[in-house]
Amino acid sequence: MKDILLIPNVKIHNANALSSPYTIGFPAMTAWLGFMHALQRKLAQTEFEQIKFTGIIVSCLDMTLHTYKGSGDYVSSIVATSNPLDKSGKRPSFIEEARCDLEVTLAIECDMDFMGDDSFTNFIDKLLHTMKIASGDLMSFKSSRLLEVDNTQPRDLTKYLMPGFCLVSRQELMQKEMEQGNDAIDAMLTYLKTTTDIEIDENHHVKKSKAHNKEKGWIVPIAVGYQGISELGNIENTRDPNTPHRFAESIVTLGEFKMPYHFETIEEMIWRYQEYNDNDLYLCHNSFSANSFSTNKMESKL
Repeated sequence: MKDILLIPNVKIHNANALSSPYTIGFPAMTAWLGFMHALQRKLAQTEFEQIKFTGIIVSCLDMTLHTYKGSGDYVSSIVATSNPLDKSGKRPSFIEEARCDLEVTLAIECDMDFMGDDSFTNFIDKLLHTMKIASGDLMSFKSSRLLEVDNTQPRDLTKYLMPGFCLVSRQELMQKEMEQGNDAIDAMLTYLKTTTDIEIDENHHVKKSKAHNKEKGWIVPIAVGYQGISELGNIENTRDPNTPHRFAESIVTLGEFKMPYHFETIEEMIWRYQEYNDNDLYLCHNSFSANSFSTNKMESKL
């Protein structure tokens, strides 16, 4: 059995959509796990400090990316914020940030010895008013609730996640392409590009055209952590002078949005922090596997 803290219909304004230096879209999974970690820290030195959050499920119900496309434009442009004028009356230089508005339902896996009364969920609701998610402001949410669900009976949870899409890892697609000699970018683009097959008649007119991707499903690039690119050390003027600092770059792989009713277990949807193994990789991990997913579907039909 799993204890789940359900936070339904969370509406977020101006969330960070720049999930990595070269992808724009749904906020990075590190942002969602970061919210879970921040919520955990707020339980310290309270009557609920023994409760631990161990993983999170994110079901996206709606998302609007802040972009603009004029009548004669070929591509869309980011709608960026405007910084105040400096002393000379000019706009200061800044890094543009892509932003989005979205609505999600969050399900946080808890390690707790009791289901308790409504005191815990009431406490969580009060905390949410003081927090941000992916740098965005929480505009509204429905009251949280505690659920006790069986891992192999996900319908007791997924009915609350509908009609959204849960993001899961498809890292095995990247690995399969890279084992054939492709680098990471080519491996990713192989599954993101759309190929159009065109059939032309004797008059050189298009008779039939069909667009398709290499893999079925809603495949997207996702940021899942960081790779350290410098040694640990101390740097002046950091926010925390007592914690070692290092420079890092984003790690991007492939993911897939799937509707919750497709999953056979709750574990397939959960994202967790991956244990650090002194390999300079700081990752979040999801255990979904398309191979085991297909096997489970076949077994259920039999």
